[in-house]
Amino acid sequence: MGWVIGGAVTIAFAALALGTEPRSAQVASVSRLCVDRASSDTTNTSNATASDRNPLDRPASDLHCVDLFSTALGGDARGVVEMGRVATPFGVAVTPEGHHRYALTAWIEDLPPPASLGPFNAYVAWATTPVFDHITKLGEVTNGTNVLGEVALNKFLVMVSAEASADVAGREGRLVLRGRSPSSLMEAHDMLAQAPSAAQAPPMSSGAGMGGNNWMMPPVYPGVRMLPGLMGLSPRSSPLVPAPTDAGDPPTVMPRELVELPDGGTLDLEAGFVRRELRGRDVVMMAFNRQHPGPLIKVREKSTIFVNFTNRTSLPTAVHWHGVRLDNRFDGVPGVTQDPVQPGETFQYRIFFRDAGIYWYHPHHREDVQQEMGLYGNMLVDPIPDDYYNRVNREEVLMLDDILLSENGLVPFGDESANYMLMGRFGNLMLVNGEPEFELDVDRGEVVRFFLTNVSNTRTFNVSFRRLEPAESSGDTDGILSMKVVGSDVGRFEHEVIVTNAVIATAERYVLEVRFPEAGLYNLVNHVQGINHRRGVFLPETTRLGSIRVSGRKAEPDYSDTFRTVREHEDVVREIDAYRPLFDKAVDRELVLTLEVSDLPAPVEQAMLYDWIYFNPVEWTGTMPMMNWASSGTEVGWILRDPATGLENTDIDWSFRVGDVVKIRIVNDRDSFHAMQHPLHIHGQRFLVLEQDGVQNDNLVWKDTVLLPTGSTTDILLELSNPGRWMVHCHIAEHLESGMKFVMEVEGQ
Repeated sequence: MGWVIGGAVTIAFAALALGTEPRSAQVASVSRLCVDRASSDTTNTSNATASDRNPLDRPASDLHCVDLFSTALGGDARGVVEMGRVATPFGVAVTPEGHHRYALTAWIEDLPPPASLGPFNAYVAWATTPVFDHITKLGEVTNGTNVLGEVALNKFLVMVSAEASADVAGREGRLVLRGRSPSSLMEAHDMLAQAPSAAQAPPMSSGAGMGGNNWMMPPVYPGVRMLPGLMGLSPRSSPLVPAPTDAGDPPTVMPRELVELPDGGTLDLEAGFVRRELRGRDVVMMAFNRQHPGPLIKVREKSTIFVNFTNRTSLPTAVHWHGVRLDNRFDGVPGVTQDPVQPGETFQYRIFFRDAGIYWYHPHHREDVQQEMGLYGNMLVDPIPDDYYNRVNREEVLMLDDILLSENGLVPFGDESANYMLMGRFGNLMLVNGEPEFELDVDRGEVVRFFLTNVSNTRTFNVSFRRLEPAESSGDTDGILSMKVVGSDVGRFEHEVIVTNAVIATAERYVLEVRFPEAGLYNLVNHVQGINHRRGVFLPETTRLGSIRVSGRKAEPDYSDTFRTVREHEDVVREIDAYRPLFDKAVDRELVLTLEVSDLPAPVEQAMLYDWIYFNPVEWTGTMPMMNWASSGTEVGWILRDPATGLENTDIDWSFRVGDVVKIRIVNDRDSFHAMQHPLHIHGQRFLVLEQDGVQNDNLVWKDTVLLPTGSTTDILLELSNPGRWMVHCHIAEHLESGMKFVMEVEGQ
């Protein structure tokens, strides 16, 4: 307990130390991240504009700011360091190991002349870990604005020292300012978590203990002990595992098949139960046409197909064609565009594919259940121009998923209400194309285009390709292969980008090209940094999603030069040029994403109050399974709020006309009870992500889903081109089930 109290005292001290100081004209530039919260604080009564406000006159440290405090030598010196956004084609910037990358900018005032402290001529900033295991030079600093470069550490300290010269390689002089990252304020929930017995205790069996309503306790996260007060909890709904209603045994699942359809073609699509083996367990799941994933539907851009859908499950359902700008009648949203398709009933969808790229289909009724059980598939829309994509040796379509298994099979869902409502349902077994192990054989030097789709209920992936054998690298960093980012949800980027890893939120798609330069074995890896909340420490998690065997035979033809060429897509730039005059327009609409809870069990409420001190920008993995499992719609309400009207979720009344182009500002409330990322999806339309946290996006792509990190502010430009009633919602399935959604009306011209 003392550790948590110590963190809280530090926050309070920061507010007292910085909130009462006079403003300084020396601060010439203003941090949007470190000023916005100050501008809304009740103690800031000034009518000054944002450009007049001093980032040093702000409340306590938040998720984006490091407060710098003076040592005895520093006198009245003080500062704040903004942890800004690093340019990236993805929703967040992280390293291949999952460390968040931050662009640091410091505002400093009242530093005394360095010579007044001794034989010193300059001030230098440094970054290091809390245990000082290595130190990074950030560069010379002075009073005013200082661009410091990039840091990618879980917890870190920023120090400013007086040095003999700005050219020193290591810190030798006197320390004058120091501060710690917001993540460093995160400490252990209780002292018991620091005891040796806590580390050595074996994990609880997933079948141990019994909750109420016939619930069995879910699997725990390996190596993370739950707080004792959480062990007696259970969801306030009944357990549900859908099963066939007839006496027959479900058929065995089959692998995905490719279905190529011409313009006007028809596909018969049936949702039903299947039986399969996963991790040694015999599991009953759902599938489209008995396939995991469902059939890969391949069509040509500008074509129309018909899908005769039949529901052979025991639940009402429908099929949503995610990302496709189709006729509203066929969007597949029960209660909005159609009635639910009851068990045994059929519905015909007509789907027009306006845009090339990768799309997917899934249920939009209790998708927390049906999608988790296997109802999903891809649609690959071939472009009309032959040179739309680069030349590659082959294409691979991968669906990334996870599934939650106990010793007895699928962990039950909530019946009357979804459970796992707080953070979403994280699985404990990763799947690629429905299998625990993806395998691919290619030739040396082969270039592969991967179409990636994240179909998990809640998990955000951070994937990379890594050389396993031979261990020696040929120019790649630590054996990590370079990837070329070509496209995302509804098309290609303005220009291609070379990256080492790709962050893919739920429902997002990315088009990546990878060259495998040498013979050997490579792994497709998901590497993230979760949090052990009980101990207050970061928890690395590395999972192999698949393996790629590269033969010694040279690939023919050789597309190495093509892979090394980074294209600018001039047609994409020209199309977006028509919208650039609108980028700086005033914000038309706003959304705030937040959370309201009620009647939570006392142990959960207490633990979450400690967690409020720091939230990871992305909740990468489910390290709090008990409190998450026990949460349902009775206690948890995720909210989309229109701050202009105060209306929330389905009460929001937005109306537009075809041809409108609307700028929307989306704020993911850091101050909510449990803030976390949200992948926001808008049906039937497309939008551009203009900026995030004040950093303009200089490489645009049309999107239908955007990852909104915790505490972020994101501006999008929404093009309204498709009439009808369209859903807007968080794509974490359990958040959608909690009510985080509304319907906007787009009237035709």
